[in-house]
Amino acid sequence: MRKRIIFNRSISNRFVAILLMSLLLVSSANLSAGAADKPSGKASGQSSEQSLNKVESSSQVVHANLPSSAKSEYRLALPGYKFKFPEDHFSHDEFRTEWWYYTGHLQSNSGKEFGFELTFFRSGVPVADGVKHGPWVLKNVYMTHLALSDVAGKKFYHDEKICRAGVGSAGAAENGYKVWTENWSVKRENGKHLLVAKDKEFGINLQLDEGKIPAIHGEHGVSQKASCVGCASHYYSFTRMPVNGSVSLRGENLPVKGIAWMDHEFGSNQLAADQVGWDWYSIHLDDNTELMLYVMRLKNGRYDPNSSGTYVLSDGKTEHLPLSSYKVAANGSWVSPHTGGKYPSRWHVSVPSRKIDLNIEPLLEDQELLSRRGGISYWEGTCKVSGTKDTKAVTGKAYVELTGYARELNKNI
Repeated sequence: MRKRIIFNRSISNRFVAILLMSLLLVSSANLSAGAADKPSGKASGQSSEQSLNKVESSSQVVHANLPSSAKSEYRLALPGYKFKFPEDHFSHDEFRTEWWYYTGHLQSNSGKEFGFELTFFRSGVPVADGVKHGPWVLKNVYMTHLALSDVAGKKFYHDEKICRAGVGSAGAAENGYKVWTENWSVKRENGKHLLVAKDKEFGINLQLDEGKIPAIHGEHGVSQKASCVGCASHYYSFTRMPVNGSVSLRGENLPVKGIAWMDHEFGSNQLAADQVGWDWYSIHLDDNTELMLYVMRLKNGRYDPNSSGTYVLSDGKTEHLPLSSYKVAANGSWVSPHTGGKYPSRWHVSVPSRKIDLNIEPLLEDQELLSRRGGISYWEGTCKVSGTKDTKAVTGKAYVELTGYARELNKNI
């Protein structure tokens, strides 16, 4: 879940950070075309050209409108895809865009609360015809966002990295679960997800158990984002991951525990021309159930009817929620002092079929991620939840993502 960029074709990205990669792609064809003259050799951390025996599914390729020096084919996310784990945790280079997205709620031994985000984005770069294989061939660009919400300190920290693949500085394995940009990484060992990322002021070192079985979103193997063919992703989540580890903040190392949410999506073409952004909600309720909801916003102010959600039961079973089955409304707004963007805030969410009626409130108003590369910004932050379910009081935690408010996503870069 999506921006029309220099390839003159709408491509996928659930999260606006991927848009910044497009700034690097302006020169990608030239980099690829000249790659044959660079020294060859195997890159550190890169997997060899092995193929996963992925499950067969309905498929189709998309031909991007590229410079004459580079032609490309990418597979579209179409109905019929059958997930297979753990293989589907790995990189899917046959799709143009992919991301591994972690958010969560942490608490230190002294009771300090934190929210965190660590997200790895992969954006495929078509390679010119006739280019030789080698570590200097630019096939993928990686962007990573790291954020920490210090609730008690009332401060939001964030940083980013952008790296090219091919010389070992960034990559995503196709024969195992490991994704990295320089010294920021996620990998899976013995069923645990190990997250490591640190900048000068803050960082995380976390171990996540998978908790419930993966929740598959959408229907027939796809999460549809618009009515056009292939305007979708293959999308699943670990919705309740127990967390142990540490947070570093201004030279202090704090042991923490908590709960996290992991999204993994891959596709090649999602955001339609009449869509301007999206709002996304991941909700942990204290009765061991979860909600994922998103609304794709149209230029006319309405929601795209393809918007949907998922209700996850305590045993991990899922229920698909079409847009007609839930309502989301903001009760306030927040104006960014950084970008001037006006974001909705303090939401009311209801799912009548489940007798769910919730209020979501940010724990910090300012949780806007600002990029130093390209000027695209979005709001993503930790929130508290209160309300009722089956007429009984319920509480919980949530992460909310808001894109397209500081800048319309369907404007060409």
